[in-house]
Amino acid sequence: MVNKSKTVELLAPAQNLICAKAAINCGADAIYIGASSFGARKNAGNNLEDIKELVQYAHKFNVKIYVTINTILDDNELEEAVKLIYELNEIGVDAIIFQDMGLLNSNLPDIELHASTQCNIRTKEKVQFFLKLGIKRAILARELSIDKIKEIRKNTNIELECFIHGALCVSYSGQCYMSAYIGGRSANRGECAQACRKKYSLMNKNGKIIAKDKYLLSLKDFCAKDYIKELIDIGVTSFKIEGRLKDETYVKNVVLFYRNLIDEICKNKPSDGKIYSDFTPNINKTFNRGYTSYFLGKEEDITSMETPKSKGEYLGKVNFSDKKYFTINLSNKTKINPQDGLCYLTNEGLKGFLVNKVEGNKIFPNNFQPNLKKGIEIFRNQDVEFENKIKNSKTKRLISAAFKINENEITLTDNKNKVSYKIENFEQAKDMEKMKQNIEKCFKKTGDSIFRAEEIIFEGKKIPFMPLSLLNEIRRNLFLELENLRLKNYKKPSKTKITPTKYTENQTDYRLNIFNKKAFEFYEMLKIKPKEFSLEKTGDFKGKEIMRCKHCIRRSLNLCLKNNPKEKGELFLVDEKNKKYPIIFDCKNCEMAIIAP
Repeated sequence: MVNKSKTVELLAPAQNLICAKAAINCGADAIYIGASSFGARKNAGNNLEDIKELVQYAHKFNVKIYVTINTILDDNELEEAVKLIYELNEIGVDAIIFQDMGLLNSNLPDIELHASTQCNIRTKEKVQFFLKLGIKRAILARELSIDKIKEIRKNTNIELECFIHGALCVSYSGQCYMSAYIGGRSANRGECAQACRKKYSLMNKNGKIIAKDKYLLSLKDFCAKDYIKELIDIGVTSFKIEGRLKDETYVKNVVLFYRNLIDEICKNKPSDGKIYSDFTPNINKTFNRGYTSYFLGKEEDITSMETPKSKGEYLGKVNFSDKKYFTINLSNKTKINPQDGLCYLTNEGLKGFLVNKVEGNKIFPNNFQPNLKKGIEIFRNQDVEFENKIKNSKTKRLISAAFKINENEITLTDNKNKVSYKIENFEQAKDMEKMKQNIEKCFKKTGDSIFRAEEIIFEGKKIPFMPLSLLNEIRRNLFLELENLRLKNYKKPSKTKITPTKYTENQTDYRLNIFNKKAFEFYEMLKIKPKEFSLEKTGDFKGKEIMRCKHCIRRSLNLCLKNNPKEKGELFLVDEKNKKYPIIFDCKNCEMAIIAP
């Protein structure tokens, strides 16, 4: 049974100010967003003016803003990043999500720090290390099981943040160097070229092709909806949705889905306001490669080897097809519209088309589909009607407020904050009932404010006479004053104070991701002697692990040595340029590693 007294944070991604405000209105308790630079999604940067506007908007709802400074930095960039953090702190940002340890060896302002998943946080020892350092929150690796998260929670009291939805990196975060090796675009520098979404073949040492031209490293998208109850009871602090490159409709749909789900389970929320939505979210209708709960629970198919693209929602199988149209078995509630995007899998990958028209159960593609045979599974990756409904949605987040009126003053309160208007030169209304009606009608008009007047209470027997123009002015001013008071009374998290502690892991090589002098000195301060700088700095990739994964190609292709010991032997990943990458299988830990040739 879930402990309903617990509070959890729903943390939403934002590509920009528009997406961030949409996420807040759909129920996010916190937003993570990139600044102008140094974020792990280089193409999702925002200027200080937009972030300041976002902070002002968010804090009215008690929503927190976290900014990502989670790339590794060279010496010059480190200085620029510190300056940027001061500027972000000045405009009221609540916390910085970091990766580079050089920041912990810098003179930072009074701001909270969260250790990014890019810090490769997947053991209780690593979490304890960050806790002893003084870090407020650790963002856990996506690969952890429920039991592993329980173990970490049992042994630490640090805030824990878990991913619950979105795209999956096949490599442990912060431990992927494949994009940097292939084309010089480092994932640790915010420039990942998504090498894991490309085609590969699998070859044995004798040159035999075991799997040809498949997306062998491509995973389905993460969906932890069936584990939210368990994660709340474990004591997870924050539930994180991936997607800082996703658009506004994606953000609205996914955030509202998890807001509704969390509210069903756990009534207490850390942020304020009630969501008034005009659409029903459906995560099957938004971008996805098929869903997996990954390693949270029972073993399942986690891969998307046929395509790295979005398939969307499953509609049914083709039962008739000719050159003009086809039919599929649809449920009674499913409706297909012109301009919907449909798709299906072939030997060449995902094929898609737009619907030209629909006549009864006949679907007419906008062009001939020669591979559309009976029995083919059809998916919809663009539901025009659903997307338009979200785009045009007027979903709002409003804070309950109450007016109280007596002969001396009018007050407006949200239960935590109160503002008032003093009535001078009191003149009693001759028609008390009509004056009541006028006041109620006027004060219920909340306009563009963030409030909803739930109660209008008249105290005492006397009601002052006030013309409509004055009532409108009083209402507008009180709403504005209450908004400003909420901002004034907003409490930022306390500063993270770094206390050097013993480093608990044996890893001292390039995987520490040291890219600047201060990071090197930081580890020395912890009595650790790093062996080398990061691969991004040295360029010495040959023979090194450039990716370590919980995903195992052997297991996905039913070649696991635990079940098929005869399948023993070296395997290679072969790219489209015929370059061979040796694969090492760590069966003890059920992991695999890709090696740079």
